[in-house]
Amino acid sequence: MNSKKKNPDNKKDSQLVIRINGEQRDQFIALCEELDTSAAREIRRFIKQYLKENADPDVDQ
Repeated sequence: MNSKKKNPDNKKDSQLVIRINGEQRDQFIALCEELDTSAAREIRRFIKQYLKENADPDVDQ
C-alpha cells in the first residue's frame, strides 16, 4: 500500500471564504474536473505562486 505521509509544516488549518460569480465558479469547477485536479488545489497553487512572486525580499518566509 502506498501511504503518503503528511508534512506538518503543510497543515491546512485555515479557510478563506470568497464570493464569486456563480457562472465563473461553475466553469472553474468543471475545468478543474476536466484537468483531473481540484478547485482547492488550484487556488492553493495560485496563492503560493502569488506569494512567491510578490514576496518582500526583506521578510523571511
